[in-house]
Amino acid sequence: MKALDWGLYVITDAKLARGRSHLEVARAAIAGGASVFQLRDKEASTRQLVEIGLKLRELTRELGVTFIINDRVDVALVVEADGVHVGQDDMPAKFARKLMGPDKIVGVSAGSVAEAVQAEADGADYVSASPVFATPTKPDAPPPTGLEGLRAIAAAVRVPVIAIGGINASNVEEVIAAGADAAAVVSAVVSAEGIEEAARELVSKIRAAKAKRL
Repeated sequence: MKALDWGLYVITDAKLARGRSHLEVARAAIAGGASVFQLRDKEASTRQLVEIGLKLRELTRELGVTFIINDRVDVALVVEADGVHVGQDDMPAKFARKLMGPDKIVGVSAGSVAEAVQAEADGADYVSASPVFATPTKPDAPPPTGLEGLRAIAAAVRVPVIAIGGINASNVEEVIAAGADAAAVVSAVVSAEGIEEAARELVSKIRAAKAKRL
């Protein structure tokens, strides 16, 4: 497995990007210190995802940032992404692992300890505790786990845990203190007027929170 530089994990969303392209968002977020970038676009066609993915693969490879594709194992393989992230309603992690092979990253969303433990058993390299807080980007998401749920998930698995869902500069230090290895955000960066500045602020807070845990 490729080692992840855990910190700020940015997930793109065309609807929230204020007219900016996936590539523009990625470039600015990475300039601000994002260490993982995920392409998520539920409305793009397969061809569009491949075209966008190839451009993002070139950029992230050039800048040394981990590149993940949301949901689509086929697209991840075609564009040679570093990995894929699947949810509970997507391809099961054990099959994603089989297709991706042993050297690629497989991340799995987990809304409970049971789902997190199962994901680890199925070969996940990380689990995403989702959602920690209520989030407008996924109105149909399951009830938030809260910080207690995040702590329980972090204590139950050995793989890294990423916190996602309603995370922003006002609460990111709380999720790191609760045991998250990284914080994943969408609107807190993608919708910001200044993407680079928003990312930089989050990275600073994540580093400060991690330093307090040492």
